[in-house]
Amino acid sequence: MAGTRRAQQQHNAYDVAILGSGMAGGMLGAVLARNGVRVLLLDAGTHPRFAVGESTIPYTSGMTRLIADRYQVPELMPLSSFKGIRQRVSRNCGQKQNFGFVYHREGSAQRPDEVNQLVVPSAIRTETHLFRQDIDAYLFHVAVKYGAHPRLATRIADVEIDPDTGAVLRTDSGEEFRANYVVDGSGFRSPLADKFQLRETPTRANTHSRCLFTHMVGVKPFDDSRTAAKHGQPNPWHHGTLHHVFDGGWLWVIPFDNHQDSMNPLCSVGLTLDPRKFPKGELSAQQEFDDFLARFPEIAWQFEGAKAVRPWVSTGRLQYSAHQVVGDRFCLTSHAAGFIDALYSRGLTNTLELVNVLGWRLIAASRDGNWSRERFDYVESLQQGLFDFHDDLVFSSFVGFRDYELWNAVNRTWMLGTMLGNVMLEDAYYRFQRTGRDEVFLDLEQSKQPGSPLPVSAGFNEMGTLTRDLCLAVEAGKVSTGRAAEQILQHIKHADFISPGFRLGERDTRCFNMSPGKMAKNAVWCRREAPPEIGPRMINASKGLVRMRLRGGE
Repeated sequence: MAGTRRAQQQHNAYDVAILGSGMAGGMLGAVLARNGVRVLLLDAGTHPRFAVGESTIPYTSGMTRLIADRYQVPELMPLSSFKGIRQRVSRNCGQKQNFGFVYHREGSAQRPDEVNQLVVPSAIRTETHLFRQDIDAYLFHVAVKYGAHPRLATRIADVEIDPDTGAVLRTDSGEEFRANYVVDGSGFRSPLADKFQLRETPTRANTHSRCLFTHMVGVKPFDDSRTAAKHGQPNPWHHGTLHHVFDGGWLWVIPFDNHQDSMNPLCSVGLTLDPRKFPKGELSAQQEFDDFLARFPEIAWQFEGAKAVRPWVSTGRLQYSAHQVVGDRFCLTSHAAGFIDALYSRGLTNTLELVNVLGWRLIAASRDGNWSRERFDYVESLQQGLFDFHDDLVFSSFVGFRDYELWNAVNRTWMLGTMLGNVMLEDAYYRFQRTGRDEVFLDLEQSKQPGSPLPVSAGFNEMGTLTRDLCLAVEAGKVSTGRAAEQILQHIKHADFISPGFRLGERDTRCFNMSPGKMAKNAVWCRREAPPEIGPRMINASKGLVRMRLRGGE
């Protein structure tokens, strides 16, 4: 009997146990298993399943390509573009050619000049509206293909961790698994956060929001509305992620049927509200949504005849955080560590950041046996910094929603972060492709200040701090919204990290499309005027994206 027990313990022994098989768990499991790590992939649920977090940004797609090549998992590469997903993974996903924002005032007509849009350079790559049940299941199966041991419908009841020997995981059915390291990507109800009391109470987040969301059918393209005919934005709203923004919140519209090859009639819809302005009452989620539409008739037009096809989810306050995410033999990642808000689609980006920096550390530890906490210290500083960075951005945006002029200015800081963060990532990937040296990414880790998405200059970092501090002052009644907007735009106008020819510091540059002409002007600026730490990186990034396009990617 004792021999049978020992054999069972050895059979259930792994290098890494991953709790949760969503985007974080599935991709990390594939990366580790592909590189010889013994992986246990546990999940209390099964696949396929409903999930939100559906909109990619260029940084997300760039990081996916980087992880696919760095860790030699070619099955991840199709996920780096809409074309790849449509051809190789699922025709249930939508295209994303732009990030669109339409500003509304309750009880007033929408003003045609109060719109903002950032167009993805579709000549290079189109982003994606991910139908998450297909994507998550795909990643799970890739991990299993490479040898990860799957255990779905398996709930962890307890975890014991010894810094010297590793972890023992016990299920609610009495099974035991042993692992040298535990990665918890399970979400808000993280077993490790509960076990070791890691949650911050209250959270340090400045952002306050709650959400109700579902999938619907019958949502009309906003481009067909009478209002939209006057907007003059460079790309159709329906070809991207549409955000209706207003004082106190925002509403997302993410269609999966916005291209001719789609097999999916659904549309993801979510209403996000500041509970201090819109407290959660006794109404059902559907009643609350209908009540909201009654106060914003121009938004309501888009939902005439639309119906939810699954039960609404209605949350309390979305924000939660952890005072510690890395410990002896364990790490919390993604939504197990914390969450801010779906605004700007940074959740997936942060997830992939963590997969990338955890991947090589766990592979190395499985080979040399060094599972020390010190090896993973960088993961702590990165995750905590990303949380604070996203909180600053979303908090500033909610303050900006009070007045279009301030929102118009704050929106530029997000545009610049999205574009320049991707530039720095593409520069690193270009150098890796040319040299094959993994040190490119190690240098990148060390060059980043914690939490900043690949900072480009001191002025770039100052922009985020300035914006946050001004919005804190607006909230405290110390600075007017107009004065705050003016200072943000002035900072951008005189910035050293972006070509003046883009005119992003000017109030009326509300929409931005990186056209071939603008790219050419930017190349001249990079060679003649840009600071030495910026110009060459932009040029390398452009070369890499052009080369990708010539290979047939989007």
